[in-house]
Amino acid sequence: MSAEMRRSSTTAVPIKNIERELICPICKELFTHPLILPCQHSVCHKCVRELLMLNHEDSFDAGSECSLPGSPRSRVPSPSMERLDRLVRSGGSRGSISSPGWRRGSVTPRVTTISCPGCQHDIDLGERGISMLFRNFTLESIVERYRQAARAAVAIMCNICKPPQQQEATKSCMDCKASYCNECFKLHHPWGTPKAQHEYVGPTTNFRPKVLMCPEHEMEKVNMYCEVCRRPVCHLCKLGGSHANHKVTSMSSAYKILKEKLAKSIHYLISKEDQVRTQITELEVLINQTEENGQLAERRANEHFERLFETLQERKSEMLRSIEQSRSRRLNQLKGQVEEYQGMLENSGLVGYAQEVLKETDQSCFVQTAKQLHVRIQKATESLRTFHPAATPCFDEFVLETSKEETLLKEMCFGGVPDPPLIDLSHSRVYNEASICWRLSDDHLPTDHHVVEYRRLSGPGHSPSQEDGEDSGVWRATDRVYGPSAVVCDLEPDSLYSFRVRSCRNSMFSPYSPEVTFHSPPAPAFGFLFSDKCGFSTERLILNKRRDTVESVAGMGFLLAAERVQTGSYIGLDYIIGDTGISQGRHYWAFKVEPYSYMVKVGVASDSKLLEWFHNPRDTSSPRYDHDSGHDSGSEDTCYELSQPFTLLTLGMGKLFIPKTSSSSSVSTANASSGDPSNRMLPMPQRLGVCLDYDACRVYFYDADTMRCLYERQVDCSGTMYPAFGLMGSGKVQLEEFITAKRLTF
Repeated sequence: MSAEMRRSSTTAVPIKNIERELICPICKELFTHPLILPCQHSVCHKCVRELLMLNHEDSFDAGSECSLPGSPRSRVPSPSMERLDRLVRSGGSRGSISSPGWRRGSVTPRVTTISCPGCQHDIDLGERGISMLFRNFTLESIVERYRQAARAAVAIMCNICKPPQQQEATKSCMDCKASYCNECFKLHHPWGTPKAQHEYVGPTTNFRPKVLMCPEHEMEKVNMYCEVCRRPVCHLCKLGGSHANHKVTSMSSAYKILKEKLAKSIHYLISKEDQVRTQITELEVLINQTEENGQLAERRANEHFERLFETLQERKSEMLRSIEQSRSRRLNQLKGQVEEYQGMLENSGLVGYAQEVLKETDQSCFVQTAKQLHVRIQKATESLRTFHPAATPCFDEFVLETSKEETLLKEMCFGGVPDPPLIDLSHSRVYNEASICWRLSDDHLPTDHHVVEYRRLSGPGHSPSQEDGEDSGVWRATDRVYGPSAVVCDLEPDSLYSFRVRSCRNSMFSPYSPEVTFHSPPAPAFGFLFSDKCGFSTERLILNKRRDTVESVAGMGFLLAAERVQTGSYIGLDYIIGDTGISQGRHYWAFKVEPYSYMVKVGVASDSKLLEWFHNPRDTSSPRYDHDSGHDSGSEDTCYELSQPFTLLTLGMGKLFIPKTSSSSSVSTANASSGDPSNRMLPMPQRLGVCLDYDACRVYFYDADTMRCLYERQVDCSGTMYPAFGLMGSGKVQLEEFITAKRLTF
């Protein structure tokens, strides 16, 4: 069967019925040059580019993943680090360096991570970016056939004929990538020439390459299929590329297997057509029942609310009537009292009448009238001496307290309203982004989605009178969340935030969870992993595969080294640093030190200081050089600060030790300058945070749970700074998941 016949048979499929499968999930339009992501979902080429540009702008604003000059992440090795690399390779160092070489981990690639709109997974495209993705030519062809079916009345014209004699095309050559009428096709593809062997199809504007080339090795054809990555690869990918250890099959075998599976699946669906139609009928019945039951529930709810309104209206009328009756009674009493007192005025009322009675000359008549009048005059006089209003104007007894009723009305809900979630404080973390986790009751029913709300309570520049929604304390909501956690982005540094969550099921929201507050760190989160190169002791340090946890094991080597304890302890620390450096800006990271750890030192290290240390190695834990050995001379502190390559804080045995104050350091703890070690000893925090202000040459140590600054001091930032850790004896340090998330690929 020729290619044209095969394609004509394919177009017999009702192509207009599959439009939903041909829509890009980002732009919501028909696919244009679709690319296949590693998760097997397809996205338009332009949409992938826009996603990458958007992520790059966000990363540049955050100042953590930018590849431009001046980025806080070092990209170009400094001369001092190159000399350090040569020094370590040549064996010029002793003691702590057991690795054969130093590989700078501060070289960070440009941002090539996007979120798949289909499965929501983060996709890391690597250094090659879009160029490592395959075009989905099959989907592209189907979209083109759909477009042709949609515009069947619009003809494709011959590319060779010139107007006004231009003819309608009858064929398209996939090799020439042009459309021809019958005459032009015969003219440009004569019999007996190589062009006569070209592949031709019906008129089309979609020309795809005849051979699929490898995006990683552009001159190689794909001839194998990687079963791990589920994508075509070439033989170079298998020999020494990224698929060297993956299981691959031949392209013909993969084609046969996948085509058989797809054909069987399609045949199964076609054979179940009656069952599908039956289920569609059942769904249509459910749609009608849903409509009817929804209207019934709405009518019943309206009836309940009408009864509530009637009850409220009755109570309103009764209570307003009571107020009106009391008001009328009081007004009548006060007005009567006013009239009584007006009668006491001269020539009016009682006084005027008494004055007329005094004019009476007949004694018997006067006595008859004056006796009763005198009693009235005495009452008026007594009332004048002890004045009391006949009624009070205060209506405090009529104040209505409705807070309980309002709460009941706000909490009024249907019987199927979900229970409120509870924010999990042990798993929630807040940096410049907040990772909020919650849990539901054990007997809860499935929920549709959740909504996280947050507001800023305090922080730098915060004013409750500001019009900005966040700074004014107004709750801000995230998009719908379909899992037990959510990430809230773009939080302000060194600020107090409040969070709450509620669930939704069948359009009914649960009450809010109890509010919880978190304090954001003073700087954006700095992402790194432990480096297994410089200063890493494979004999005594165990690094997990993710390189986010390091553990020190006090094994036989530690015991053998401890034999020298008879003349002095010369047991050294095992150092490990981060794989990413800092050359500018302000950065924060957090980690956990296990309480059973014997001794752990944490802080920052300078590459230039490291170089000096490797040239002049000495045992940093010997009492002779211990900056906190117990002597009070003060010279040891100075020696430590000027000569040591690390700026470290000591933790161990459930305690945190604050270094003594000297002339060149500034400590935030009041008791740090005391000679009594107990005054410089604090309980070990569950989580410890470190903030390095490179430009200000200052390092801060925080309790990461409360964001209370435990210690701060000046630090020499003459070179690239690295997170540094030193372990002695049994101990374990684990980086926060948020700190390592940016460095772990999907």
